[in-house]
Amino acid sequence: MAFESLTDKLQNVFRNLRSKGKLTEDDVHAALKEVKMALLEADVNFKVVRKFTKTVEEKAIGQDVMNGLNPGQMVVKIVNDELINLMGSETTELPLKPASQITVLMMIGLQGSGKTTTAAKLAGKLKQKGRKPLLAACDVYRPGAIEQLQTNGSKVGVDVFSMGSKAKPVNISKAAYEHARSNGYNVVILDTAGRLQIDESMMEELVAIREAVTVDCSILVVDAMTGQEAVNVAKTFEDKVGIDGVVLTKLDGDTRGGAALSIRSICGKPILYVGMGEKMEDLQQFYPDRMASRILGMGDVLSLIEKAQANVDEEKAREMEQRVRKAQFTYDDYMTSMEQMKNMGGISSVLSMMPGMTGSKMKEVEGMIDEKDLARKEAIVRSMTPKERANPDLMNISRKRRIAAGAGVDISEVNRFIKQFDQTRKMMKQMPGMMKQRGRKGMFGKGGFNFPF
Repeated sequence: MAFESLTDKLQNVFRNLRSKGKLTEDDVHAALKEVKMALLEADVNFKVVRKFTKTVEEKAIGQDVMNGLNPGQMVVKIVNDELINLMGSETTELPLKPASQITVLMMIGLQGSGKTTTAAKLAGKLKQKGRKPLLAACDVYRPGAIEQLQTNGSKVGVDVFSMGSKAKPVNISKAAYEHARSNGYNVVILDTAGRLQIDESMMEELVAIREAVTVDCSILVVDAMTGQEAVNVAKTFEDKVGIDGVVLTKLDGDTRGGAALSIRSICGKPILYVGMGEKMEDLQQFYPDRMASRILGMGDVLSLIEKAQANVDEEKAREMEQRVRKAQFTYDDYMTSMEQMKNMGGISSVLSMMPGMTGSKMKEVEGMIDEKDLARKEAIVRSMTPKERANPDLMNISRKRRIAAGAGVDISEVNRFIKQFDQTRKMMKQMPGMMKQRGRKGMFGKGGFNFPF
């Protein structure tokens, strides 16, 4: 997961600060020296690090902070605020024209950055928002680029305009715009060609497309795993072609985070979206405040809530809550909850947004999650009949043998899973009593969803 090393190091620095009753200037200097090293190791641009630590130091060494009730916590807040400023302070929206007009977005970047996949992901996002996007296949050089765009376009239900690999990208761009105008599309996304490295012919082609079609937003797609090189690429594209915003891909991988923390300061351009996985829905809007919170190990609860709202069927969740209240939880409910967890990116994805889930803690928790075991449990439930899934009390030895054979597991695994399931149901039966004991707070009412385990 991105930033995990940086997060762990910052957590250690702040833990030491919070443990002190009062802070001296030496304490702040020592802490910021460690912060500086952590940022440099995360591949943050050295000029950005120098300016960042200087600003934090000036704000931290003041009477209000040093003599405050909780100076360590106040320093953490200053660092959080400055991280947000570093990444842009506010969320930047795509400059979309009214739906009655056509907005042209040009995707640019080096080969291998995930540009073509990101173009389709963005198209899918815009479609969900009520727009009618059209993807234009302008990469006529890379073998398979047009087919890849068409495949990804079909996954998100967005049409792809193509003139094959013999046409010139400038002509494709103009024809795609005319096709959109004649057929009611209001967003055209130009998937331009990438190169293995920056060259003049590549830049000239992009400039020619901008001159042939009125491009409303040039979006640079960069691979976050390339660290400082991503920042260098962004600066070159800005100087040669001009960019309006950046998408950072592969931020879910083993990246040090330097690109996310440096691009805005070095190039002056906002990060619009971040790619957090391979699936078409794994493109998230970039929120500087939420990213700062994750870097400092404080989680990203708002994004988690939004993810749940987008992927969890509210009606089903309400029905399941009622069944939990009445201790009527079934194997069907188990499968529904597992499916919803998958839609949200899996257990690891959800846990990564929880406060306190730093890199080392995540590894510890992930080590306890046996994905193969979860798959076997799913196979066990799928081997049950509809009646058995709806009524857990029907289980007997002959049914268990049949289920084990159907799932391809030993009967001991079936017994173990059913025992765990029954224990969970027994716990749920105790909830009404516990709710009364908690009085007005409740478990599902105004006091929130507070399980006792």
